Amino acid sequence: MQSKQFDVVVIGGGPGGYIAAIRAAQLGFNVACVDEWKNGKGGPAPGGTCTNVGCIPSKALLQSSEHYEHAGKHFADHGIKVEGLGLDVAKMLARKDTVVKQNNDGILYLFKKNKVTFFHGRASFSKTDETGYELKVAGAAEESISAKHVIIATGSNARALPGAPFDEENILSNDGALRIGGVPKKLALVGSGVIGLEMGSVWRRLGAEVTVLEALPTFLGAVDEQIAKEAKKAFDKQGLKIELGVKVGEVKSGKKGVSIAWTNAKGEDQKLDVDKLIVSIGRVPNTIGLNGEAVGLKLDERGAIVVDDDCKTNLPNVWAVGDVVRGPMLAHKAEEEGVAVAERIAGQHGHVNFNTVPWVIYTSPEIAWVGQTEQQLKAEGRAYKAGTFPFLANGRARALGDTTGMVKFIADAATDEILGVHMVGPQVSELISEAVVAMEFKASAEDIARICHAHPSLSEATKEAALAVDKRTLNF
Repeated sequence: MQSKQFDVVVIGGGPGGYIAAIRAAQLGFNVACVDEWKNGKGGPAPGGTCTNVGCIPSKALLQSSEHYEHAGKHFADHGIKVEGLGLDVAKMLARKDTVVKQNNDGILYLFKKNKVTFFHGRASFSKTDETGYELKVAGAAEESISAKHVIIATGSNARALPGAPFDEENILSNDGALRIGGVPKKLALVGSGVIGLEMGSVWRRLGAEVTVLEALPTFLGAVDEQIAKEAKKAFDKQGLKIELGVKVGEVKSGKKGVSIAWTNAKGEDQKLDVDKLIVSIGRVPNTIGLNGEAVGLKLDERGAIVVDDDCKTNLPNVWAVGDVVRGPMLAHKAEEEGVAVAERIAGQHGHVNFNTVPWVIYTSPEIAWVGQTEQQLKAEGRAYKAGTFPFLANGRARALGDTTGMVKFIADAATDEILGVHMVGPQVSELISEAVVAMEFKASAEDIARICHAHPSLSEATKEAALAVDKRTLNF
C-alpha cells in the first residue's frame, strides 16, 4: 500500500488537534488530520470530547435548563406571567444535538477552507521510514499515510469508579449525562468538579433531586476559598445537596436504578438509592490504539505522553498537546498548545503561559478565575493584598435580577502586580478575559482601577474590585 505523504499529520480532531492542523496549514505545510469520532449516522464528527460530549453540548443544556428555571421561578418578578409551563426533554436534547452538528460541520468547513486533508478513522503508528513516520488509518477503508512531523492530540477519557464501570444507562460518564431521556426523580453525582456541578445544575433545574458526593473535605479545592464558599452558599440555597469528605463504597446498578453505599465525614455509613448516577472523578489521557510502542513513544505513570516544555516527545519530530499531556485538561489550553507546536515546527517561537490560563465553571452563578489563589500565596509566603466587590452593589446585576457573588483581585503587596483574579456571579465567564489580558501585560491592580469601564455594566465590578485592593471602592 502506497503511503500518502504529508509534512504534518495530526492525530485527533479535538480543540488541540484541529487548531494545530489549521495553524500548520496556514504556515504553508501540507497537513492531514485524522479523527475517528462518528455522529449518529456514522459520519465524521470532528471536535473531540469538547464538541461532541463536553463543553459545547453541556453549555447548550445549561442554557436550555436556565431558560426553563427562569420561566418557572423568575419571570414573575419581571411582570411576565407564564401559565401551563411544560418541558419537552426530547426537543431540548435535539436542540443540543443540532448545536453539536453545527460545530462538527464548522470544523469540516475550516479543514476545506485551509486545505487540510481529513481522514475519518483511527490513526496508529506503524513504523519509522525515510520520510519520518508511517501511520495506519483504520476507517471505512484502511489507508497508509506518512509524515515528517506528527502531532498527537488524542484527548482524554472519563475515569470510572473502581468496580462500577460506565454502562451509560444508569452509571453515566459525561457522555451518558448529556443523553438522559427524561428528568430523573433522584440523581447522584460522585465528584464535585466542573462536569459534575454543571450536569448537576442542568438536571436540578429541570426538577431532579440532586445529591453530590465529594471525597475531598473542602468544596472546589482548586478555587480560591472565599469564592468557593460563596458558590457553595448559592448552590445550597438552590437545593443542590453537597456532601463533603465522603468515602464511596459499593455501587450496585439494577433495573430500578443505582444503589450507593457511602460513609459521611463523621464516619457514619449511609445508603443512597437513585435513578441515575453521574461519575465525575477526573479524566485519564487517551492513548488507546495509538500503538506508540511500535516507535518507542514514552508515557508517564499516569499514562500521559511525556513531553518537554515545548510539547516535544522523546521521539524526533513527534509532538503531543492537550489532555494527553501534562497540565490542565482544558480545551483552550489544548488550542494554545496546538498553535504553539505548529509555529515551532515552522521555526517560530510558539508560547503558552500556563499562569494565565483561565478556568470557568458554567453553573449559575458562574465561577471563573485566573492566576493564584489566596491559599496558594499564603503557602508560598508571598506578601499580597486583596480586594473584593459584591455584585449586590452593581447596578447592571440588580437590573438583571442576579446579584449573587463577587469579584476578587489579589495583587503583590510591594509592586501591585495582579497575581490572581477570582469571580463568582453572573456572566463571569466573559468578565475573566479582562483579567487574563491584564496579567499577560503584567498590569497592576491600579491599572485596572484607572481604566474607564462602561456604565451600567457587570465589568464595573472588576474595576471596583481592583479599587478595593487599595481600599478605595466608590460604590460599596
